[in-house]
Amino acid sequence: MKTTIEKVLYTGVTQTKGGRTGNSKSSDGELDIILSSPGSNRPGTNPEQLFAAGWSACFIGAMGKAALNLNVKLPADHYVDTEIDLLLINDGYELQARLNVSLPGLDPEIAQSIVDEAHQTCPYSKATRGNIKVTINLI
Repeated sequence: MKTTIEKVLYTGVTQTKGGRTGNSKSSDGELDIILSSPGSNRPGTNPEQLFAAGWSACFIGAMGKAALNLNVKLPADHYVDTEIDLLLINDGYELQARLNVSLPGLDPEIAQSIVDEAHQTCPYSKATRGNIKVTINLI
């Protein structure tokens, strides 16, 4: 089934120079970061950290919508710790991910329902589905 785009809600635009040892800036100037390779001890962040931060933020938004659909309020102290592994494999590199979700005080079945729905609707989850190994843990 082909998806019909109703409307583009937002387009993030960045320019990156120098790859993993360069810098990246957004077109609006709000993002201006130095990049460094993982484990290099150089100042800056890396694509895996940026991907983890973006996915966590998006997933929390999707959990909010899922909770709303279930008439449940997310706990004030909820969070998502996302781990992105850069793997060396036979023919190059690959990623895998773990999302560790904390929804303290919620019934475990309701929390699992929220996480399951969020994983179905979060754009980052959709983009990675079937492409990388993803594990979601309720902690």
